[in-house]
Amino acid sequence: MEIEHSKIKVAVLAGGIGFEREISIQSGGCVAEALKEAGFKVVTADIGPDYLEILNDTSIDIFFPALHGIFGEDGQLQQILDDRSLLYAGSGPTASRLAFDKMASKMIFENAGVSTPSAFEFDSDTNIELLEEQLQNLASKYVVKPIRQGSSVGVSIVSTPQEAIEVAGETYSEFGDCMIEEFVPGIEVTVGILNGRPLPIIEVRVKSGFYDYHAKYIDEQTQYLFDTVTDKTAAANLSRAAVDCFNALGCRHFARVDFMLGNDRVAHVLEVNTIPGFTSHSLLPKAAAKAGLSMSDLCSNIVEAACSSPARYKI
Repeated sequence: MEIEHSKIKVAVLAGGIGFEREISIQSGGCVAEALKEAGFKVVTADIGPDYLEILNDTSIDIFFPALHGIFGEDGQLQQILDDRSLLYAGSGPTASRLAFDKMASKMIFENAGVSTPSAFEFDSDTNIELLEEQLQNLASKYVVKPIRQGSSVGVSIVSTPQEAIEVAGETYSEFGDCMIEEFVPGIEVTVGILNGRPLPIIEVRVKSGFYDYHAKYIDEQTQYLFDTVTDKTAAANLSRAAVDCFNALGCRHFARVDFMLGNDRVAHVLEVNTIPGFTSHSLLPKAAAKAGLSMSDLCSNIVEAACSSPARYKI
């Protein structure tokens, strides 16, 4: 279905209430400029649970959420949009909620036949002695992370079960429920998905530490490399696994799937980001560019796909 861009008014939704608010504002600005370049009528709105006035504007044809983290990717905003029968780009409330919950999504990945690092949930009811015993048999290094955050907010890598439990306690105090995950040695890679199809694989290399918030958005020395997964079988498995995860969660239009490609060449999925970044540092636009799509092309394709979908389609 072809749509005439100049007749479509898009409201780009950004800001929100999460730790990634400033990044969301940057993403929203980039999306808005890209859509304007493509000929759409565009307005932007800084929104949150208590300021949703833009949703009452009946002149808007479609909403483009560019919020990251809480209220953006956890399904809350999508549920509001569905409840108001408003057309929007991206995944629906259930897919968003499942993807945002790292423990819930792990079960879905496993059911889809995609490898994912083993993990234990940590909360106020955790049996510490039992957990320490379980961790001894899990791995030689561990990743502690909040279950429901994005952009590697609150993520730590530690070396002993005792340290993992101590850090998990601190993480739980700050963010709520968290998890201790097996550290998989290998390379970090990501696969963007656009309308159900995989984009070129990106390897992420950081100067030190791991791909945390600083490495993602601030450090200019973080490298984003294409064509480094030269094993054709491993590359094909990565792309296929990314699409399998996208479909298993019920995602639509776009997403980004993060993996550790283990030293055993097995793709271990870490998470699916239903609203990945659209900034100059962001991976989905970089992958789209490698595939020959400008930022304007990328955002246009997303809006066109959403407009072509049944307007009241819910996942």
